[in-house]
Amino acid sequence: MSQAIEGLDRNTMVGFILVLARVSPLFLLAPPFSSSMVPLRARVIIAVGIAIGLSPLALHGQAIPADAIEIVGLALKEIVIGLGFALCIACVFAAVDAAGALIDTQMGFNFGSLINPVDNTQSGSMSQLYSMVGILVFIAIDGEAWVIRGLSRTYELVPMLATPSIAKLTAAVSSAFAGIFGAALEVAAPVLLALILTDVAFGVVSRVVPQLNIFAVGFPVKIIVGLLVVAAALPFMGNWFYDQLQRSVETGLAGIGMG
Repeated sequence: MSQAIEGLDRNTMVGFILVLARVSPLFLLAPPFSSSMVPLRARVIIAVGIAIGLSPLALHGQAIPADAIEIVGLALKEIVIGLGFALCIACVFAAVDAAGALIDTQMGFNFGSLINPVDNTQSGSMSQLYSMVGILVFIAIDGEAWVIRGLSRTYELVPMLATPSIAKLTAAVSSAFAGIFGAALEVAAPVLLALILTDVAFGVVSRVVPQLNIFAVGFPVKIIVGLLVVAAALPFMGNWFYDQLQRSVETGLAGIGMG
């Protein structure tokens, strides 16, 4: 009886470590889980809590091998699956950040870069604004529940002792990365269009009234127009973010399958 209990404890502990290996990349790569605004200790505690919750599902009917080399191989495989899923989620926030960077370039805010608290990198004011709004929308639509459900779904697609298809996983991640720029244009399009039309209008004015200092007048006007359009467009970002997050989770799950 004691030997059975010891075997069960070893199986449970090793299985928990393997589940933690699949969960951990989410807290290294995918905002807001990886955000520097969340203390490292809190991220570790949340990752451990999610791993504890997913362990019964992942270990159901699974007997972890006792060989150390096989366990290391399983851990590396779990990390690869977690990396693929986390990268697909991170692409949503990368698109939002890229949209803000495009607007910063058009409005001239990229000359005054600040530290973005979301990913701890230098970015413009609009990039920071869009990143923060993206996180607020993520929380408002229960995005963390989507992500955790997606993680639990990965164990149905690739059980703990199964091997994923690297080709499918690579194709899914590549597809997610390829869609970043297009998604950023979707978010930034209203503001970019308004600023381009403003530039065209000032170009016409400079031809009609050459004495007017376009640079002195145009810069503050572009800022005002940009901020007005941003304020008008941000309320519509929620539905876009919901659809994009759902698409990213589906893309990540589509790339996770047994080889």
